[in-house]
This record gives sequence, structure tokens and C-alpha cells, in this order.
Amino acid sequence: MGFLCYNHNMPIKRIFHYYWLEAKKYKWSLLFMFIVYGAGDVLSNIVNPLLYQRVVDTISGSTPSADLSGSLFHVAFLLLLVVLSYQALYRTGDYLIVYFEANVIREIHNSTFLRLMNHSYRFFSNNFSGSLVAKAKRFASSFERITDVVVLNIWFALVQLTGVFIVLFIQVPKVGLLLLVWVIVYIFITFVFVQRKFKYDLLQASADSKVTARLTDAITNSLNIKIFSGKNREDELFKGVTSDEYLKRTRAWYFGNFQITVQGFLMATLQVSALYLMISLWLKGTITAGTVVLVQIYMLGVFDQLWGLGRSMMNLFQSVGEAKEMADIFDQRPDILDAREPEECRIAAGKINFEKVDFEYSKGHKVFKDFNFEVRSGEKIGLVGHSGSGKTTIVKMLLRFGDVKAGEVLIDGQNIAKIRQDDLRDKISYVPQDPILFHRSIRENIAYSNSEAREEEIIDAARKAHAHEFIMALSKGYDTFVGERGVKLSGGERQRIAIARAMLKHAPILLLDEATSALDSISESYIQDAFAELMKGKTSIVIAHRLSTVQKMDRIVVLDHGKIVEEGDHGELLKKKGLYANLWDRQTGGFLK
Repeated sequence: MGFLCYNHNMPIKRIFHYYWLEAKKYKWSLLFMFIVYGAGDVLSNIVNPLLYQRVVDTISGSTPSADLSGSLFHVAFLLLLVVLSYQALYRTGDYLIVYFEANVIREIHNSTFLRLMNHSYRFFSNNFSGSLVAKAKRFASSFERITDVVVLNIWFALVQLTGVFIVLFIQVPKVGLLLLVWVIVYIFITFVFVQRKFKYDLLQASADSKVTARLTDAITNSLNIKIFSGKNREDELFKGVTSDEYLKRTRAWYFGNFQITVQGFLMATLQVSALYLMISLWLKGTITAGTVVLVQIYMLGVFDQLWGLGRSMMNLFQSVGEAKEMADIFDQRPDILDAREPEECRIAAGKINFEKVDFEYSKGHKVFKDFNFEVRSGEKIGLVGHSGSGKTTIVKMLLRFGDVKAGEVLIDGQNIAKIRQDDLRDKISYVPQDPILFHRSIRENIAYSNSEAREEEIIDAARKAHAHEFIMALSKGYDTFVGERGVKLSGGERQRIAIARAMLKHAPILLLDEATSALDSISESYIQDAFAELMKGKTSIVIAHRLSTVQKMDRIVVLDHGKIVEEGDHGELLKKKGLYANLWDRQTGGFLK
């Protein structure tokens, strides 16, 4: 395949590498498939015409006789055996290719899922989910098309051409030489066209992904479009990407049509040249009538194979172009990785230390510099401050949604970068500001944090989160499906489900990021009681703009531009009349004085 990789835009080897990682698990079925298909191709397209040549030579210039009929029936019997044999071989190959492709596609789906899940939270924040889904599906479907081309077109053509050349060079060397030269020219011109068309296929695939991304973005934000009367605006934006996709698609297709025109001209040239040569040789008595028939059958078979090969190579490179986008993602090194030799997780008490930590989201955009912060085991901490002060970033560092640039984050004296991410997060219960639910039942969503939870434990957690009442009011109760991202529930209902999910997880550390922001005051008062129960014996960090949420914390830490500017309990901070007191006054009506 080296000739297909003439530059970095033709990543055949790289894509085939990812496919082979899964295909090699079924390499014996692949090998057997090549063998039976190849044997069937030889019998049907090489041996079969030789038998017809024998028939024509037997009856040409002869009169019917007993000896002649016996010879013809013998050939007919051989022909029957050959037909039955290649039919059996082809059908065996059909079952093998189904077995091979179905299994490998399943493996590709599974490996693609794992590779995507290995990427960090930042990766998914920077990529449209709909575009990722489209790329993943195209990557799997491209394998099927590529395999079909390689096996059913390239392999068949290679076997058939090899057999034809062997027979022709033995029987009619001049025709064999003519065909060999023509095939070399034809294949060279075909690959020149295909390689030039590949850049159009890449542009088409990229434009198609943009259409998918724009459509997904519009559907996800359908409520915003309606609220802000943005239908016409979005319609124009969508027409823009579909028009771009139309131009790139038609350019690729028109170039493909031009390729087919050139290939048709080449085939017509060979057909006329071969026929002229065969007539000349027959008139000289060099070849028999049966040989003329044999060559014509071979020529028609070669034309059919190479015509199909030309179109198949276009499909092959189009499929490679579609697969390239996901291969590019596979090539991206996840920015958050487990240690090569991770330590055994020793987190138990939940003591947290940030020691001389530097953190930045992008180069030059620093959030923390030489940051130090300690949370004692079992301590309840409230984090407050203006937006952008670094509150949520502290949570992200604890969860390893982002790695520190310098310094260490320690839990119970263990550097969290040295343990597996899953082991770390297994020790943390987390409720984000905007909880996202699976399109599954409420029961499954609550139990997601503890797959072994019993029914009574799920219901108990829902009661404590003040969610049981609204769940039972639904027509299917805990079996109710919540819709994509939980869209069938209100914001407050989604948050209470997320809180119940956190309650069901027995972890020593609890992180709440604006966990009551979508609740009304009455629901919040109920959940504050549940939080008090939930926080017992746990190290808890609560981020809140609504200061009533953190009023009873053991310690309140006030952040401003990545620095701790105040800390103490609620009463102490009010007496300081600093940033916290100012925020409190604004929330309790002080701004009206």
C-alpha cells in the first residue's frame, strides 16, 4: 500500500493500522476467505473459459459422430463439476465475509467508544457531540466498504488478471503482451485520477461533518431558537454549510465522472486493438477458433473487473477520506493520562492539599499561580467569589478534568496524578451545576453511582433529595425515561435526581458545584437538611453563589482572581466587612439601601 501514501494527506497506512488492530483478531477467517474466493475466481473466470475453448475447438470443422459426442459430454461433465465447485466456494466466501465484517465492525465500535472515552472533559467541551457521533459511525461503516473493495474487487481482479496472463502468455504471447502493457497503463492512469480525487473526498467529508455539527447544534438549542425567534437566522446558517457541502460533493462527483470517461476510452482502445490482432492471427492460421473465443471471454472478464476496480478505487478513497477524521482523533494524545505504573489508591479519610499549584486552561491564561490550600479530613468547606475567581477550577483539578502545570494535588498525602483516574473519581461524589442525565429511566440514573444499590436504597436517596414526591407523580414513576440529557424534567428536578445519585455513592469526598442553584427556596430548605446528613463523616467542598447554601459550613474560603483573599466562618467574615460581607449584603437586599 506504500504507493497509496504519497503524502500526509493520503493516510492509508495509518487508517489500516487502526483497522488491523481489530481485524487481526479474526485473521484466520480473513485468510480462509481470500483462499476460497481466490479458488472460486480461478475456476469461474480462468478454468471455465478454457473448457468452452475446448468445446469450440472440438466442434469447429467437425461433423457429428459418436466419438465427438462422447468428448463433448465429457467436457460438459467437467463443466458441471467446475460450476458446482466455484458456486460452493463463492457461497462459503460470502458467509466468511459476513462473519468477518460483522465481528470486526463490532470491535471497531467498541474500540472507538473506549478511545473517545479516554479523552478528557476539555476534549468533549471543544468538539460537537453530533460531529463526533457522525465521525465514529463513518469510521465503522468505512471499514465495511473498504473490506468489500479489497476482497471483492482488488483481490478478484488480481487473481483473475494473474490467471489470464499465465494462459495468454502460454497460448497467445502477443495478445498477452498487449494486455499486460494496457493493464499497466490503465492502472497507472486510474491511480493518478484516484489520488487527485482523494483531496476532493477529504473536503467533502469535512463539509459533511460541518453539516452534521450545525444540525446537532441547532437541534440541541431548539428552545433558544424559538425563544429568540432565530429560525430564519439558523436557516440561513444551515443553508450556508449545506451549500458548501453541495459544492464540494459535486466537485468530487464530476471529477469521478471525468475519470470514468477516460477509463471508457482506454477500454474501447484495447477492445478494438485486441480484436484486430486476433483476426490477423486467425487469418494466418496461428490460432484456433476456440482461442478466439477464449480471448474474447477473457477480455470481457478483464474489462468487467477493471471497470469495477476503477469505480471501487474511488469508493475506497472516499471511504478513507471519511475514516481519516476519526483516525485523526485517534492520533490525538489524550491530555489527561493515567500513570504508566499507577499506584494503588489509598484515599480513605479525604484530607486534601493543594501545594504550590500552577494551573492554566490555555497557554498564557493562568488561573492559579503558586496556590496553596488545605481541607482537613471531614471538614465542610464553602467556596465563594465572583465568577472566574477559580472556584470550579478547584473542583476540576480534584477530579483531574485538568492537570496542574506545576505543584501537586494531594489526597491523604497521595498525589492524585499517580493513581488511576477511575480510582480517584470512585472516591468522590460530585454534583455539577448543570447535571446531565442519561436517556434512561429515573431508577437507572439514580443508581448510576452505585450499580449494586437495592430498590429501597434508591428510593431512600430520592426521598432525602426531595425527589421521591415528583417521581411518584409521573405516570411510570421510577421507570420513567427522562429524555435526551434529561430534557423531560425541569432544571430543579434534574438537579434533585443528580443529588440523589450522589447520595447513593459511598465516597469520602463530596463536591457540590452550585448544586441548589435551580431549586426554589422551599425545595432548597429540604435539601439543606439532606446535605447535612450526606456530609456527615465526609470531606465536603461546596461552591455557591447563593451564600445561604454555605452559611453553616465549617469554613468559608473566598477566592478572587485565583487567590484566597478571606477565610473563616460566616460570622467572622461578616465582621471583616470584606468581599464576603459585600456579596452577602447584595444578596440580602443591602443594594437597595
